[in-house]
Amino acid sequence: MTVKDSNGTELNNGDNVTVIKDLKVKGASMTIKRGTLYKDIRLTDDEGEVECGKGRNTLVLKTCFLKKA
Repeated sequence: MTVKDSNGTELNNGDNVTVIKDLKVKGASMTIKRGTLYKDIRLTDDEGEVECGKGRNTLVLKTCFLKKA
């Protein structure tokens, strides 16, 4: 399985990614701003999604809104 960001660059476990668009978070009253950097991502079973963050702040983001930093 190959996971790619919005520019077509391959993503791996432990990479750093940047959000390219403001995103509203479902179930929370927060917005992820464009340019937010997430370090040490983890790949999921779905090639269109990655896990970002640690502990209670873990988010699953779609790769079409990310670019490799």
